[in-house]
Amino acid sequence: MSKIIIPTPLRKFTNNQTTLETSADTVLEVIRELTIKYPDLKNQIIDKQGGIRKYIRIYLDDTDIKTLDQEKTEVSAGSVVSIIPAIAGGNIT
Repeated sequence: MSKIIIPTPLRKFTNNQTTLETSADTVLEVIRELTIKYPDLKNQIIDKQGGIRKYIRIYLDDTDIKTLDQEKTEVSAGSVVSIIPAIAGGNIT
C-alpha cells in the first residue's frame, strides 16, 4: 500500500483526514480513489476533462510527477503521494 498526504487546505473536504492508504497503481488512480471516497474534493483537484488541475502539484515521494510520467506515473507499495495546491496572494515589491 502507498500513502496519500492530504494538505491542510484540502482537509476540510476529507473530514480532516491527513492521510489515506491506497493500493492504486498510478497517480491518476490514486487521485480518483481519493475523490471517490471524498466527492467534495473532486472539484478542487480534477478538471472538467478528468485530469489533475494545472495548479495542483503532485509529488511521488520527493519527485514532481511532471518530471516523471505525469498522471500515468506508477505508484509502488510504500510510496508517498503528496498533493500540493497552489497558494496565491502576497505582494511583490
